[in-house]
Order: sequence, then C-alpha cells, then structure tokens
Amino acid sequence: MQPPHPMLVQAFQLLQAGRAAEAIVIIRRRAAEGDANAQLTLAEMTWGGMVTQDPVAARGLFEKSARGGNPIAAKRVTNLLASGIAGARDWRAALERLREEARRDPARRAALRLIEGMKLDDSGDPLALPSSERLSEAPDVVIARGLFTTAECDYLSQLAAPGFSPSVVNDSTGRQVRDPIRTSDGSTLHWAIEDPAVHAINRRLAAATGTDAAQGEAMQILRYRPGQEYKPHFDFVRASDNQRMMTALIYLNDDYQGGETLFVKTGLEVKGRKGDALIFRSATPDRELDPLSEHAGLPVTGGVKLLASRWIREKRWAP
Repeated sequence: MQPPHPMLVQAFQLLQAGRAAEAIVIIRRRAAEGDANAQLTLAEMTWGGMVTQDPVAARGLFEKSARGGNPIAAKRVTNLLASGIAGARDWRAALERLREEARRDPARRAALRLIEGMKLDDSGDPLALPSSERLSEAPDVVIARGLFTTAECDYLSQLAAPGFSPSVVNDSTGRQVRDPIRTSDGSTLHWAIEDPAVHAINRRLAAATGTDAAQGEAMQILRYRPGQEYKPHFDFVRASDNQRMMTALIYLNDDYQGGETLFVKTGLEVKGRKGDALIFRSATPDRELDPLSEHAGLPVTGGVKLLASRWIREKRWAP
C-alpha cells in the first residue's frame, strides 16, 4: 500500500487536533484527485457518519479506493459483495476475491478456511440445519444445539477481540455514558467488516430463525467478566416502524460459571453449550410487546462469558 500523501498526513494531524472541518476539506480534495488512501478515509467517514452517513456512497468510495490499489478497501469491497449490503450481492465473485486475498493475508486465509469447512449452496446458504428444541411456548423460546462449530465460535471471538469497549448508551444530553443495565463489554461486527465467513454464519442463523439475513442488525459480540450482567430488559423497540421481532444468541464458550439467560416472568433459565443458538421472540404476531419476553443475563461468577447477539427486525434492516 502506498504511504499517505503529505496533505493527507496533514489532514490526520488536523483531525487529532480537533479541527475536523479543515481536515475533511483536504480529504475530499485528495479523494476527488484519485488518492486511494484518501478515498478509503472518506469511505470510512461516510460509512461511520463522521460526514453525512451514506452506506451506498461509502461503498462506491471503497470500490474506487480498491481500484486504486488500496488493499484495505479491497477487503471492504469483498465483504460487501458477499453480503449485498448497500449494493449488489454476488457470493461467487466475493469468494473468488477472497481466495485471491487469502494468498497474501493470513486473516483472509482463516476466513476462507472456515468457509471451506461449511456445507453451503451456491448462494452461501446452509445445505442443512440441526433440529431445534422448543424450551417454552410462552415466551416463544427454542434452542438449536450445535448450530455452530467450535472453530466458528472461536473465529467470532478472535475477530471481535480488538474491538471490545464498555457498553454505552446516550444520556438525556446525548452524551455517551456507561450502560447501567448492561455492564458487559461489546464489539460490533458492523457490515463493512462482516467478512464472508461471518456473513455465512449470519445466513445460517437467518435460516434457523426462518428469516432473511438482511433482516438482522449487525452482529454484536458481548464479553462478561465476573460480576458483569445484563439486567432484566426487553429487546422490543417501542414506536418503531420496523420492529425487533426476534433475538438470536450464540454461545461462543461455556467454560464460565453463572451467566445464565433468565426469562424473568416464567423463571426459565438457559445456559447453552458452545455453538448452541438460543432464539426467542420479543413481539407478538400483531407487533405488540410480549411481556413474557423480559429476560436477563445473570451475573457471571467465574471465568469469562462470550456471547454473539443478533437482533432480527420484521423486514429488511440492512442498507
């Protein structure tokens, strides 16, 4: 990858000094002049919302940067091509790109190796699923035991590790503060970094829930250390025109104590084994809150609990 142009270095210095408006002018100018590094930077800003958030425009910038030879942008393009986020989906083309990237990049090689161990059709969907076990009719709770392999669980944990930070919420002033209900650390595998292996995992989860992968929010990996918990809550979102209908939890490990998932109103406690997926509904068929879906992650008393969480909406959520 080419080193950044001096003007782009100046823009990074301005960003660090809190002079974002000046920095963005330089980045935009360099991107318009065909600077692949600037195009990647502007793509990340446009994706994340540092400038006006626009996933479609961001994907276009990733593509321009990739054509200019930026390897980071090229991986973003492969990821988005695999998932169909913010543009066209082409699973076969994404795998071809991934195979080429795997020749030079150990992380991409690991993703490819994981996919090659999966039984998928030509679209990246699972050819078969294990049977699920109903744990409760009300609330509607099922568990799909062994839906994911040990290697797949370990891969998600390792991919999430660099991104862990304390779970936060916005207070009444819009300032981010530590979440008083969820005391875990979280790492979001957002769509730009959702590589083809993670996307194949999400498609299997969608198949197990009878939904489309595009209905799912970005996967979150949660880490609970001793004493950390997720206090009683609902996943239902009030006054939403695209309701969270369902939650899927993947147990990424089981070598910890405590940390059971408790359904508060009924007393149902679940502690899955590594690779199990717990699936439950938060809303009734008429889009109302199911009061029996209130649940909690009980405090961990020993070890570290790792859990993948994916909220599923009633219709397409992905851009």
